[in-house]
Amino acid sequence: MPTIVHFDLPADDVERARTFYGELFDWKFEKCPGPMEYYLIETAALDGTGGVGGGMGERGEPGQQIVNYFGVSSLEECLGKIDTPGGKVILPKTAVPHLGYLAVCEDTEGNRFGIWEEDPAAA
Repeated sequence: MPTIVHFDLPADDVERARTFYGELFDWKFEKCPGPMEYYLIETAALDGTGGVGGGMGERGEPGQQIVNYFGVSSLEECLGKIDTPGGKVILPKTAVPHLGYLAVCEDTEGNRFGIWEEDPAAA
């Protein structure tokens, strides 16, 4: 059953947002390699075990909000079902090299969500 495997948190001021969430929730941030200012977020559950991980980078479009990504075994199969119940695909299948594939969709209520298929062979 798909569950949230990652969240993406956009920020107008990444340093300000890192400070806010670091102090508020004690989240840990690690900068991704490369020129893009993007940080992986480490969270913990209330019992101290590892929580759902996320990422933070600069806001890509005005009004962009937090997007939760649901892990699926087949991105293409899931995308094939989006239109049937009234959803729509906003960002089609996109490779994240060496990690997997993602897509961003919108539900019947206008909420955006992502779907993620892990695949180390993604290019």
